[in-house]
Amino acid sequence: MDAQRMSHRSPTDYSYGVAEAKQGKMLPSHEDRFDSGLDSLKEDELVAELEDMSVSASEDAEQDYEPWRAAATEDGDTFLHLAIIHEATDHALQMIKLSHGHPFLNAQNNQRQTALHLAVITEQPQLVDRLLKAGADPRLADNSGNTALHVACKRGSLACFGVITQNCQRHLASIVSFPNYSGHNCLHLASINGYVSLVENLVRLGADIDAQEQCSGRTSLHLAVDLQNPTLVHCLLSLGADVNCSNYGGFTPYHLTYGRQNEEIHRQLYEQTAQELRELPDSESDESDMEDVNLSEDELYDDIKFGK
Repeated sequence: MDAQRMSHRSPTDYSYGVAEAKQGKMLPSHEDRFDSGLDSLKEDELVAELEDMSVSASEDAEQDYEPWRAAATEDGDTFLHLAIIHEATDHALQMIKLSHGHPFLNAQNNQRQTALHLAVITEQPQLVDRLLKAGADPRLADNSGNTALHVACKRGSLACFGVITQNCQRHLASIVSFPNYSGHNCLHLASINGYVSLVENLVRLGADIDAQEQCSGRTSLHLAVDLQNPTLVHCLLSLGADVNCSNYGGFTPYHLTYGRQNEEIHRQLYEQTAQELRELPDSESDESDMEDVNLSEDELYDDIKFGK
């Protein structure tokens, strides 16, 4: 195959939905970008290249070196990346089959996304399953520090979450507790995005319900209060979340109900918070810590922003 037939474009800050990707449309976002090679090949060019690959692979399937494994776009996307993005499932499955246990399965593009990341982003649990069984490493992180499980928790993909957790028992504890570069683990991401079912599943799988995110020390219960999500608050309390746990500023989840309108959350936490912890600590001097935050992306809880 001739890698020069691929057209390139520089990396962007765009994220693509599956439908938008097929139509060539771009949606603005700061992370979870599809590989910037979505337009690297026209659909017919992609199919032609993959057909060529299929023929050469079938002629010498035992050969360790295959030209299609070495081919990559300017943005670091392999043919497997592109096949997954374009949902060329048969070709993706063939490459996975021919690369069982091969480092090719863990190739990362310029955004450090593996084929496993992209299979989760495009909601293709069948490919997630085949990749893991063929030797894809679930511990690899993209350039935001997210593993494929982080991505599933952030996007609310129950199907991909189930496939990953079922296939990764050996590494599950470390992946679940592993923080991304914003300091959030899988439970924090599921909580921030309000995915109650994922929160329940993560806790049942052993996630520390009181783990503190690294930026400001909030637990999932703090995050649920910030989001004013009474269903999630009730869920976390029923699962045993510690209402008396303080963030780095000394605030319990109950303290975060001050100045907010949801009386149900206020009542639930008041009843369960220790009496000596109900008063705000140094409320006048620490008033800034109680301000509402901008709820955008998973860095929305960072107390320190750089480059501003």
